[in-house]
Amino acid sequence: MGEITTNHYLVLATVLFFIGTLGVLGRRGALTVLMSIELMLNAVNLVLIAGSRQWGNLDGQMIAFFVIAIAAVEAAVGLAILMAIFRAKESVNLDELSALNE
Repeated sequence: MGEITTNHYLVLATVLFFIGTLGVLGRRGALTVLMSIELMLNAVNLVLIAGSRQWGNLDGQMIAFFVIAIAAVEAAVGLAILMAIFRAKESVNLDELSALNE
């Protein structure tokens, strides 16, 4: 077995980001879209931490920490909005939510 290099991390991050993009573009459920966005943010975190490992400083890890904090806030606010929409519309299907003011 060989050593795990930065390229391995970058390939994994690319695959995760691609899966997240497919989830955002191909799904109708709002919860699945939120999970796909979280997957994309985690792929970006992986790139930041791999870059930090490559260059030997902690800058990428600090930025990844802030991205994690922002993702937690995004998840909380997104779920609160979804709950409010579900109470009003009885559905969280994105195709049915094209006009939110009705």
